[in-house]
Amino acid sequence: MNPLLSLPAVPPFDVIQADQVVPAITTLVAQATAGLDALEAAMPPGFEALMAVHRLFLPLGRAWGVVNHLLSVKNSPELRAAHQAVQPGVVALYARLGQSAAIYQALTALREGPAWAGLDPLKKRAVELELRDMRLSGVGLEGPAKERFTAIQLELSELSTSFSNHLLDATKAWSLVLTDPRAVDGLPLSLKAQLAAKAGGTAEAGPWTVTLDFPSYGPFLEHCRRTDLREQVYRAFITRASTGDLDNQPLMVRILALRQEQAALLGYATPADVSLAAKMAPGVAAVEALLTDLRRVAKPKAEAELAELTAYARNKSGDPALVLNLWDVAFWAERLREERYSYTDEELRPYFALPQVLDGLFALAERAFGIRVVAADGEVPVWDPTVRFFRVQEATTGAPLAAFYLDPYSRPADKRGGAWMNNCLGRELTDQGTVQLPVAYLVCNQTPPVGDVPSLMTFREVETLFHEFGHGLQHMLTKIELPQIAGINGVEWDAVELPSQFMENWCYDEATVLGGVNRPGLARHWRTGEPLPAALFARIRAARTYRAATMTLRQGYMSLLDLALHGPATTETPRQVQERIARDNTVLPPLPEDRFLCSFSHIFAGGYAAGYYSYKWAEVLSADAFAAFVEAGVDDAAVATTGRRFRDTILGEGGSRHPLEVFRTFRGREPRPEALLKQCGLLN
Repeated sequence: MNPLLSLPAVPPFDVIQADQVVPAITTLVAQATAGLDALEAAMPPGFEALMAVHRLFLPLGRAWGVVNHLLSVKNSPELRAAHQAVQPGVVALYARLGQSAAIYQALTALREGPAWAGLDPLKKRAVELELRDMRLSGVGLEGPAKERFTAIQLELSELSTSFSNHLLDATKAWSLVLTDPRAVDGLPLSLKAQLAAKAGGTAEAGPWTVTLDFPSYGPFLEHCRRTDLREQVYRAFITRASTGDLDNQPLMVRILALRQEQAALLGYATPADVSLAAKMAPGVAAVEALLTDLRRVAKPKAEAELAELTAYARNKSGDPALVLNLWDVAFWAERLREERYSYTDEELRPYFALPQVLDGLFALAERAFGIRVVAADGEVPVWDPTVRFFRVQEATTGAPLAAFYLDPYSRPADKRGGAWMNNCLGRELTDQGTVQLPVAYLVCNQTPPVGDVPSLMTFREVETLFHEFGHGLQHMLTKIELPQIAGINGVEWDAVELPSQFMENWCYDEATVLGGVNRPGLARHWRTGEPLPAALFARIRAARTYRAATMTLRQGYMSLLDLALHGPATTETPRQVQERIARDNTVLPPLPEDRFLCSFSHIFAGGYAAGYYSYKWAEVLSADAFAAFVEAGVDDAAVATTGRRFRDTILGEGGSRHPLEVFRTFRGREPRPEALLKQCGLLN
């Protein structure tokens, strides 16, 4: 009766319990282990070897995926304990799979044998990727080296989980309760209502609880008029998970040391070299060259932006000697933006209620990609009452294509921060000859509804939703039926952000935001239904490049810091590395007590180790891809034509070919950086 032992297409989230995890995963690990023993003893020839492995590990992979998903969105002490109990067995088994000499030899024999020339190109790509990944998993190691590599993998997995749990706990453990109405003077009414809801108060009378969850922290720094309160909240944020039982610093040091040791075992000089061996970029030097070029352009302009902001703050505050501290920048930057572009985030929020934004997003998906998104709430079990479910169909025929869950709101008590897309079910041709349709998880952490007021989104939250939907589109609209290369599977990591960043560009497209004849825009006032005024939208577009150099410099700083931490072994502490990289890549250096790295979960608890640069690398591709739509024209026919080509290539082919080849097919040429530089205001 354990649902994890035999999962249907959509998991029964209404009956899955933490106490089912250990017996189910233990059983599935034992079954997969026995199956692997038998498979290695009688390995099928040719490509069937790869498919046999996939079928064997599918039940465990699906169940473990559900457990990890729930750990991210419905965390609890019971689920953590269960996850921790079975994780070593799962990691050890997958390590053994990656190091299976029998499987590697079977695939190598296929790769070097006479049948290779006649093998389908898609199957060739799947085999080549599997051989690459097995080499990076230590398949060539033997004896003590192999045992040590496996032990490292296990420890790294445990450390990453602990890092994430510490960050979640530290974030929800801190709060600041304000009772004096003067302390919240200047905060938008919607933010007051949100903070009061946390404390059981009212927007007007309080009390108000400020937390380190971003929908609370970010707007508070932008609008709180008291520098002492901003400083208190900022210092708490940059020191999360850096003290006591939740201190991530020892974990971080250990993770980096283990990655260095692992790289050496594989014969690589650094962990960054290991990472780049499976990326689109040709090597660390090429990445550093891109980031250095961006810094060369961005830093002088970022320094000018800071000087301009300081002058503005001095003038408005009446203090000619005012020096901006790190906790002051967001406040004064928001004041300058409001004055320069004549709008506030609070003024925009009523136009971006989540239901209306979804209508506009889905209208764009139909216009550009020929798909229809249909609400299917109540058709499947969900893990939280606020989670929604949608089905994706061909717009012209209604033929089913995919489905997705949407978990939009912040829940700091049991849901980790950030936003992501993950795979619930992948597209593949089943043994019965039918096509299994993909299902995605789309997860955000945006401002939740308050009372009868829907989620009124910041513009950045709108961009984040579009971003994750872009990931979802590549997962859901794949044409590939080989599971190893369907959707985002097999896509080199530094190209995987292409569709997501591409989708953000539509937030600045007039037809998408304001709508047209018989087509809703995504920006309409939630009470009156009035569309966003065109003049206001023009100011939003004009503000797109506001402080763009500062943002570009920050992304470059984080990317170079990531590469440095995973570069040649050094006696420096991570904090010393941060200080060194900050010297050339920031205009306001971090505070001495800054422990940002303790919350840098992308590289210590996610898939971006020595790969954070992927955001910038893929942004070059995404900006150039969107430029194809601009060049073709924005009328519906042109968008549909270009969109179909984008769907058939970038979205449809996924990991079936090298991303550069796929991009060339869509764009007709190599990618160029000019579109990104223009988009960021760094090139006229």
